[in-house]
Amino acid sequence: MERAIETFVRGYCFTRSFTHPYVAGKAGPLWVLRDGPRKRGDARREEFVSYGVEPMRAHRLVAKHARGHYCICVLHDLDEDGLDLRDDFKDLGYRLGHSEFMMVHNLKRIPRVPAPLSIRRVDTEAMADRLAKVARSRQILPEHLGKDAPQRSYVALDGELPVGWVSSIVTGDTTWCANMYVKPEFRRRGIARSLMCRMLRDDRSGGASMAVLLASHAGAKLYPVVGYRQIGTLMVFTPKRG
Repeated sequence: MERAIETFVRGYCFTRSFTHPYVAGKAGPLWVLRDGPRKRGDARREEFVSYGVEPMRAHRLVAKHARGHYCICVLHDLDEDGLDLRDDFKDLGYRLGHSEFMMVHNLKRIPRVPAPLSIRRVDTEAMADRLAKVARSRQILPEHLGKDAPQRSYVALDGELPVGWVSSIVTGDTTWCANMYVKPEFRRRGIARSLMCRMLRDDRSGGASMAVLLASHAGAKLYPVVGYRQIGTLMVFTPKRG
């Protein structure tokens, strides 16, 4: 779990750093993710990541180290009772915002699935710009389009139009899956599976030994089909207002 958590921390900070550096540090046993020094503008929300830390201790550490508005991302193993954690943090003045599933892939067995559309790696500025226009946000920076860049992005093309996309962030010998999306009118056609399998095969070819992602409740139905398994749950707590 701890290796998967560090992959999440590094990969998440990478994607959050497109507009301004978002850096990871430690506050005791907690990871703390926050903006780097700013000359202008308000800082984004800080995120404290806790695993295996007693709720009261986590609360006290966050109270000591938080600089502004924040949330606490609490991870627990499959055999741990999330309801007890929720109640403990509720008693400390927090509310549960949402939960996601921590999932990993060992990259040993990757299914081969038929691709209903052309799947391409984004390796030109023209394609990166086209993707950004459709996605309404920059998905990959120009400096990351090279063969050995720390990020790889993939698109499913309907003609020349991107209708699905996903990215892989290299974090040492593991990878972080980010920004998986298929446009609603193109879903239920196997496009997401095709994107994921292409990405995972390239993860393995690049030397990775594990791929990590956080899945929504809907996404958790897709990812086991391509070989991911759940190892834990992430619960996001925010301070109650008032």
